[in-house]
Amino acid sequence: MIPIKNRREIELMRAACRITGLALAAAGAAVAPGVTTAHLDAVAKRVIRINGATPAFLGYKDYPAAINASVNYEVIHGLPSGRVLKEGDIVSIDVGARYNGFIGDAAATFAVGGISGEAARLIAVTRECFFKGLAYARKDGRVFEISAAICEHAQRNGCSVVKDFTGHGVGRDLHEEPEVPNFVPPNSGRGARLKPGMCLAVEPMINAGHSDVVVLKDGWTVLTADRRLSAHYEHTVLITDGEPELLTLVEGSI
Repeated sequence: MIPIKNRREIELMRAACRITGLALAAAGAAVAPGVTTAHLDAVAKRVIRINGATPAFLGYKDYPAAINASVNYEVIHGLPSGRVLKEGDIVSIDVGARYNGFIGDAAATFAVGGISGEAARLIAVTRECFFKGLAYARKDGRVFEISAAICEHAQRNGCSVVKDFTGHGVGRDLHEEPEVPNFVPPNSGRGARLKPGMCLAVEPMINAGHSDVVVLKDGWTVLTADRRLSAHYEHTVLITDGEPELLTLVEGSI
């Protein structure tokens, strides 16, 4: 069953998501050549904690950090470490915060200094995919209309969508119903109907090459199988009676 948040729960979601957005913006602002992904994790963790929240990812299925920091052809779930970012890299930061029992979830891909034209275009297309999907995140719409819009824009721009991992509902739990894939599964119809009070983590994961991915032996880090670049963009979206609300969008977001 897809959870529908009441007025009080939506206010709690807004608070959790604001903290999530602040953490993502702070970690993104810290991205620079010579910085380690562990430092980005520390920045996000500090913002979450000084705002009275806890990192939603830390300890989730034994995950050891507050953020995912996925570099270049790492798609998602990259483990923060002493890895030093270099000029020309791109890094996808995914972060969640839990506040008063509710969770926000957001991600974006950031340039490390000057990057290639291909990398810049991939980041731009991935962000565009999110907003193409967002146009369908409306009362009485269908989940797979969001999915179709994301996939169509990616493919029109010569990119592919990751099919092994999806967006999802979010609220009291990090992963709730419904799944929000970035493509329309075969013979699946149009998906669940959207209703006010639903909160969705819509998150295009877009590859410059093929859609196939592999998981490293660490059990977390997901790579593109062809080792071409990947980018990620995500906000927690509230379905309303009118325009969808981006709960994790704060000043300083990209």
